[in-house]
Amino acid sequence: MINKRHFVTTIGLAGVLPATSAIAAPNAKAGAAQPTLLTVSGAVGKTNRGALDPVIDQMMGKHKIQFSKAFAFDAAALQRLPAVTIKPTLEYDNKVHTLEGPLLATVLEAAGVARGSNVQLGLRAVDGYNVAISLADAAQYRMIVATRLDGQPMALGGLGPQWAVYDADNVAPFKDKPVQERFALCPWGLYHIDVKVA
Repeated sequence: MINKRHFVTTIGLAGVLPATSAIAAPNAKAGAAQPTLLTVSGAVGKTNRGALDPVIDQMMGKHKIQFSKAFAFDAAALQRLPAVTIKPTLEYDNKVHTLEGPLLATVLEAAGVARGSNVQLGLRAVDGYNVAISLADAAQYRMIVATRLDGQPMALGGLGPQWAVYDADNVAPFKDKPVQERFALCPWGLYHIDVKVA
């Protein structure tokens, strides 16, 4: 699984940078646009970008994502949201690490998805890995959109720039599982969230 993800990520990364840099980020000044790092589409109440463009949105197109409008976040927009800190044991080295970022529910609320909405989320990673989870479960697990690992921004090509993750050491459905089985619902390299009414 990891080797396949590494290969697909390496192949797919060439498409993400040109696509994201062409989209104006929220609150960006004219001429100072920053690249979009996370796009939320579907049943969102706020939008700041138009439809998927098959020319510039190459990775989304290859992943068969479609939308007529969406809400795009750049790094600054994500950093403006209140952050929380979790300290799970990670499967990659069996060590406790510090992850920081806004709650997934907070990110969705910024895109106009009310807390408590009866929606399903499709969390898509840059390598195509896709997870389906309800907003209710994501909120119950206190899932965050981590942007920092051990105090450092997470890099594209590593676990970032965003990772949808929870503190598996302290979440009832996962804490008693072997560490390698705790994070199947946690795509690293998160770049798209599809919101669907359940």
